[in-house]
Amino acid sequence: MAAQFGRRLRRGATTTAVAAAAVAALSASQAPGSPLTAADGDQPAAGSTPSDSSDSNAASGNSPYFTDLPPLNTPNKPGTSVDLPVTGSAESGIPASILAAYKKTQQTVAGTDAACRLPWQLLAGIGKVESGQARGGRVDAQGTTLSPILGPALNGQGFALIKDTDNGAYDGDSTHDRAVGPMQFIPSTWETWGQDGNGDGRKDPNNIYDAALAAGRYLCAGSRDLSVAADLDRAVLSYNHSDEYLRTVRSWFEYYKRGTHEVPDGTGVLPADLGSGTDRDRTGSTTSPSPSTSTSPSPSTSPSPHGSTTPKPPSKPSPTPTDPDASGGKPSSPPPVAEPAPSKVLAGLRNAGTGPLTATAGEEFGERIKVRARNGVGGPLAKVSVTFTVTGDTDAAFDSGLRTVTLTTGADGTATAPVLKAGEKTGGFTVRATATGTSLPPVDYKATVTARQADEIARTGTEKLTAAPGAVFGKVEVKATYKDAVAHGVAVTATMITDGLKPVENDKGPYFEDKDGKPVRTLTDLSTDDDGKLVLPKIHADDTAGTYKLRLTTEGGATVVIELAVEAAA
Repeated sequence: MAAQFGRRLRRGATTTAVAAAAVAALSASQAPGSPLTAADGDQPAAGSTPSDSSDSNAASGNSPYFTDLPPLNTPNKPGTSVDLPVTGSAESGIPASILAAYKKTQQTVAGTDAACRLPWQLLAGIGKVESGQARGGRVDAQGTTLSPILGPALNGQGFALIKDTDNGAYDGDSTHDRAVGPMQFIPSTWETWGQDGNGDGRKDPNNIYDAALAAGRYLCAGSRDLSVAADLDRAVLSYNHSDEYLRTVRSWFEYYKRGTHEVPDGTGVLPADLGSGTDRDRTGSTTSPSPSTSTSPSPSTSPSPHGSTTPKPPSKPSPTPTDPDASGGKPSSPPPVAEPAPSKVLAGLRNAGTGPLTATAGEEFGERIKVRARNGVGGPLAKVSVTFTVTGDTDAAFDSGLRTVTLTTGADGTATAPVLKAGEKTGGFTVRATATGTSLPPVDYKATVTARQADEIARTGTEKLTAAPGAVFGKVEVKATYKDAVAHGVAVTATMITDGLKPVENDKGPYFEDKDGKPVRTLTDLSTDDDGKLVLPKIHADDTAGTYKLRLTTEGGATVVIELAVEAAA
């Protein structure tokens, strides 16, 4: 889903002639990329020309990246070869925090999207070409880079033109976007895919745990199965739409699969020249080397008109790790598969204007839940399957009692759920909207069911209520209303109270009986019927003559006080 923004950055070729030829072979395709930037010290390849596109929908925005290839020797695991030291080959070492983040992401994604089959080595391959494993593991104890990894301003000068989308919140640039962090996310993509991988309550693109989990979720978007070569290729191309990028990531992916080991943070091997101290400035240029530094091109390169070096295409490309000749005649991966246009790719779901969801028990919610599907350029996307699910401890449901419904977005990219009806259970619950069959982040709608209420309650009869000592009072009936309408199913509390400004429960006079026949002077399990009426249980008079008060209170605060008179003994 990435747009193409001009030729991608290349960093120094490997030192051997064969590796240099391999880089030259890779450069022959020169598939254009887009704007998610690599680590410090990068600059555009000679002759690069920015595209006039402003599409920034690859995860990295197709920013510059490193094309150093892995060593041609197999990275045997430490101690398994007499030709390697016990610590293993330098290039196969991954800094401890970085390696832990990749493996943690694999476990997390496997727990929520097992069908994706995300391998941590794929994250390692991408992390290698995007930032040199977070600049060789320069992170703190929480996995956050010691200094931000920012790409050049995507201002259309040698790179894509992407105007600011985050007001500088992630990249510190309020004019243009820059790719951010060890996995090089552009701010607009991070806003959709950002994750909290280390559980600190923040989504920080400069934290390797957060960034790795976001990359894992992004690669697993849709129904991809990364154990299938074609799906893996599509995932990598969606991260950065470049055949050269795909082959470079594939090379490191296969390299790490054959063996790797942990090294201390900050000691990882950096891509060529990355550790020389040349940091990219805010325009995307790099500090020039000192006059005494040798910059002679290798035999396989020649100076470009702009002063940089580009590989010469060999007359017959040397085999690369993905060439058939290098793998016994069998290609290690299928040819790259063309990705659909960003305008046709689902990038995520958003709330389409649904306000607060509140309803009285048993009533319909006045607000309908509405969600919008967005494509890779931020526009509406039609024909997207959306599943709405009522979750939580509630008996609320959609029409016909359904708790899950699946609909398809219309031409405006929106889908509106059926009418939602509250049940009798009060409290909060959630309605979740998900893009059916994908691992895209869901949209949650919080809903609340409140108890039925009455704003008025009154006795239906007018006769005086009297009883002799030890006798039973006549029928006591009340009716509750809410906004002049019948208030059915409203909870009512009945209490015998004392006189005074602050009445409390009376311990003398009339009383009710509980199920065991014992006197009680408060009842709480009462409610009005369909007509809003309530007939109280029998009220008994004790032996103490006098006038007493019975208070009835509804949910919602309506109150009525009824007098009960106990006659003097004959």
